[in-house]
Amino acid sequence: MTSIHHINCGTLLVPGYPTVVCHCLLLEENGELALIDSGIGLLDVRNPVERLGQQLIDLAGFQFNEADTAVRRIESLGFSPSQVRHIVLTHCDPDHAGGLADFPDAQVHVAQEEFDHLARGHWRYVPRQFEHHPRWQKYRSSPHIWFGLQARPVALGFSTEVLLIPLFGHTLGHCGVAVQQGDRWLLHVGDAYYLRAELTDDNHPVASLAAQRADDDQLRRASLAELRRLFHEHGDQIDMFGYHDISELAGRQGP
Repeated sequence: MTSIHHINCGTLLVPGYPTVVCHCLLLEENGELALIDSGIGLLDVRNPVERLGQQLIDLAGFQFNEADTAVRRIESLGFSPSQVRHIVLTHCDPDHAGGLADFPDAQVHVAQEEFDHLARGHWRYVPRQFEHHPRWQKYRSSPHIWFGLQARPVALGFSTEVLLIPLFGHTLGHCGVAVQQGDRWLLHVGDAYYLRAELTDDNHPVASLAAQRADDDQLRRASLAELRRLFHEHGDQIDMFGYHDISELAGRQGP
């Protein structure tokens, strides 16, 4: 059976908003590991301005702490970084993809639309984070349906089913990641919402920031509406959380 660890792989401080985290998942099965998102990486921490640029650092509020990188988190759990065979990305923004280079042999799983968005050189991505030439595995649309949403099965070789769930808008290929746990599911929604309050509050102040940073705000709002539907109709079956809400990590993170 797959064990699941909730780990923080970075911190962001944006003026006027709560402190936010980079809430990644570490899946463990038979000595192999898979990361869901990779957080802020070692190279980001050690060479922040050269790697990310001061403008992005200031805009996103990056904080640089080596203990918060996925590599160090994994080591603190008693694993070796070499055990990470797979990384599943919700999308390729720099606070989600910075750790890729720390696991150069891992297979990187991503929606085809997100890879295409990256390959076209969109301004929001940081080319240096991909200079090591990741081993990409890309997923196109699928007839598989999960609670009324399209789902794309991810080929990890684990006994637990893992699905990419398109939640486009924040980026044009942004996906959530659903992980089966017995008769229940975890749904990592990535940046489809920034704060859990968005599930119930139409006028939360963070909505303006989310709209500003979305590639397609109409799609973003449609994805959020689907998450609200899941929350109200299937809350007994789906444990939903986002990448940045520190309160959601606090109740799940191990010692």
